[in-house]
Amino acid sequence: MNRDAHTASSAAMADECQSALAVLATLPAAVETLALIANRLTATLRSGGVLYFCGNGGSAADAQHIAAEFVGRFLLERRPLPAVALTTNTSILTAIGNDYDYSEVFSRQVRALVKPGDCVAGISTSGRSKNVLLALEAARDIGAVTIGFTGGDGSPLRELCDECFIAESASTPRIQECHLLAWHLICNMVEKQVVAAS
Repeated sequence: MNRDAHTASSAAMADECQSALAVLATLPAAVETLALIANRLTATLRSGGVLYFCGNGGSAADAQHIAAEFVGRFLLERRPLPAVALTTNTSILTAIGNDYDYSEVFSRQVRALVKPGDCVAGISTSGRSKNVLLALEAARDIGAVTIGFTGGDGSPLRELCDECFIAESASTPRIQECHLLAWHLICNMVEKQVVAAS
């Protein structure tokens, strides 16, 4: 690569960094929403409920990551917390997708597993993922708490949620980056609240 091409690549990366930082800089304005979400999750756990997470693609990875933070630990030594990613059982996902429809891969699991008082968190950067929307609808029918993580204007996902965090961006990578930091802030608060109550 010649020097001019290298300089152009570096400048483009710097621009991307600035773009990401600009979105992350909006998070302090959303801390009240994040605290509400953390308090909902803590209340669910304290009452003996289970946390369920779902999403597609990068959001599926987030669902698994955050479930792992609760079952394992985030920063503090404490009891394992019940959390399930609905994205991990390939036999269930492919059976439902094949025998019914891909739009039902999460909602059918919700109807099988979730109880009133549990919490279902749906993650969709667009706010329009049909399988996530159906999962939240099913959770509401059951009487579970519904949490949303999305971007853009948040619609229609936000209408199905008791609490919803909306990353202030229309760019999928920027939304995903913001979601991860927001989830880490929530994990940290939930863990501290659980330990304080032990």
